[in-house]
Amino acid sequence: MADETTRNSRKVRVGVVVSDARDKTVTVEVGRSAGHPRYDKVVRTSTKFHAHDEANDAHVGDTVRIMETRPLSKQKRWRVVEILERAR
Repeated sequence: MADETTRNSRKVRVGVVVSDARDKTVTVEVGRSAGHPRYDKVVRTSTKFHAHDEANDAHVGDTVRIMETRPLSKQKRWRVVEILERAR
């Protein structure tokens, strides 16, 4: 039960795979929108995460859910939980 509590507190993001060139690693771009505090315009920003993909299932254009995990390499701190939608 303690394991479920810690897993539920990990950060989860949904994004699009922009690169699958490396073995067992994908680059996922996560976008977000926020209102500008002064000008009330929508400001869109994106962040790229390197995520571990054990089975090499995810490909460019796929929408995936990633979860925070322990450091797996210099840049990888996320892992692919599931593939939500395949690229067409």
